[in-house]
Amino acid sequence: MQEINYKMMLVTLVFGVIIWFIPVPEGVKPEAWHLLAIFLGTILGIILKAASMGTMSMIAIATVALSGVLAPGDPGKSISLALSSFGDKVIWLIGISFFIARGFIKTGLGSRIAYLFIRVFGRSSLGLGYGLGLADLVLAPAIPSNTARGGGIIYPIMKSMALNFDSVPEKPETHRRLGAYLTLNSYNINLITSAMFLTGTASNPMCQKFAADLGIHITWMSWMWAAIVPGIISLIAVPYIIYKIYPPEIKSTNGATKMATEKLKEMGGVTRNEWLMLTAFFVLLFLWITGDLFKIDATTTAFIGLVFLLLSQVLTWEDVKSEKGAWDTIVWFSALVMMGSALNQLGLIPWFSNLVKAKIGGMSWTMAFPIIILVYYYSHYLFASATAHVASMYAALLGVGVTIGIPPMLLALSLGYCGGIFGTLTHYGHGPAPVFFGSTFVDVKDWWSRGFILSIVFLIIWMGLGGLWWKVIGLY
Repeated sequence: MQEINYKMMLVTLVFGVIIWFIPVPEGVKPEAWHLLAIFLGTILGIILKAASMGTMSMIAIATVALSGVLAPGDPGKSISLALSSFGDKVIWLIGISFFIARGFIKTGLGSRIAYLFIRVFGRSSLGLGYGLGLADLVLAPAIPSNTARGGGIIYPIMKSMALNFDSVPEKPETHRRLGAYLTLNSYNINLITSAMFLTGTASNPMCQKFAADLGIHITWMSWMWAAIVPGIISLIAVPYIIYKIYPPEIKSTNGATKMATEKLKEMGGVTRNEWLMLTAFFVLLFLWITGDLFKIDATTTAFIGLVFLLLSQVLTWEDVKSEKGAWDTIVWFSALVMMGSALNQLGLIPWFSNLVKAKIGGMSWTMAFPIIILVYYYSHYLFASATAHVASMYAALLGVGVTIGIPPMLLALSLGYCGGIFGTLTHYGHGPAPVFFGSTFVDVKDWWSRGFILSIVFLIIWMGLGGLWWKVIGLY
């Protein structure tokens, strides 16, 4: 019962009831409006932390089924439709990818990769930032939980490096020696790699699903191909920019390479399970990249990878059962996707898009595009969850942009990439943020001020330089 904040739950309930009983606008089905009330109430509950995302999702599913908004007068069909998204392939893609990510942590392969990069690049604090960033980049395609990737693999290694140079959380006067720089750098690199791959963070497949509902087909390869140029530029530029706007006091870190070497010696030679995990990793990448050629769906590829790890005993069924993050994601993901997709099917998203188009329909798409991106990007100050932000605004803004005339794939991918990089704004802006901020190396003022600077950098790189690349590959 401790996870329930009854005061916030009451606020959520009152908000949902008010929306429910507001007169239904002309042109909107009553069922669509009532589903909107449930959906917005759920999002508000998540934002206010009235309960965990899983609990809020269960409440939403029960309310949808009980109210009959998806199938008035047919209770049996109503509950079936409320549970329909549990069979969606996108849900299982992200869920199974969590299981595969467990293999990197269990075998130690993720840590070994990180230490290898540190041994090569760790002779300076800037090089150490690049080394940790490259490790995150390598791991990102197959570890969809950026919280697990950043908090479970990168963060412990980053913190040990800071402590090795006497940059200690309990001693504020030592934070700027090294820990503060590495914290801000590792977190922002995590956001970049989250944006680069469809499987980089949990909210990306949600964007894929909502785009598909509007007839926009995004594959793993098309997502990565459009992101590769702005992503690489970001990976090169951001560590250096942070180094300049938030410089560490220690510049030379030869001890880091020594520490990484010692850690690798402690780990010993590459084990059988690490080799098998590495094999699974390359098979997954190959099939995700060539899936269209071989007619193998991305979710099917994920199943192949998981079965390989189970048969080779890299993972056991106990590992799968105990991966709470995966099952939690499957539940809340299914509930949010169910409601988001149903709002589109019931005509609410098209109605809203046409309503906005009637107001700004005379605007050219080249003017409307940056407005939509900026509204979506900086509204993230209001959200403590990237998933809640994507669920509440992605489909609506995508629908508006398409009706105005913005090239559909251009807008779908641009909004999708924002779902990763807008996390730079606040210390609660993305899954890994509480982990890195919790180190206490960076205070709120520094996090927000540097985050705002980096938000401008990200927009210039992704929407500016990235926009030139998207022109070359024919997105518009």
